[in-house]
Amino acid sequence: MRPRTRLHPLSHANLLDRLQEVKEQGWFGEVAAIEASLAAAEQKLAAMRDLATRHTTVHLGMPDFRSVVARIDPEQRNEGAKQQS
Repeated sequence: MRPRTRLHPLSHANLLDRLQEVKEQGWFGEVAAIEASLAAAEQKLAAMRDLATRHTTVHLGMPDFRSVVARIDPEQRNEGAKQQS
């Protein structure tokens, strides 16, 4: 979220200053382009705010190996241990 707080005031103020300038000059094509840029910037900021409010972690739970271990009888476990030694 830090880049948004650092960049937002600068870019927004810059676009507003530029918009005022091109309106004074009567460059209507440029006015439309800057207004489109402002709208896109607002959409991007809204998307960033939405992402910031979401939970960032997902609970996956603990793996459960009991069903696998229960299928092996004690004799098979002992044989496997003997073969590894």
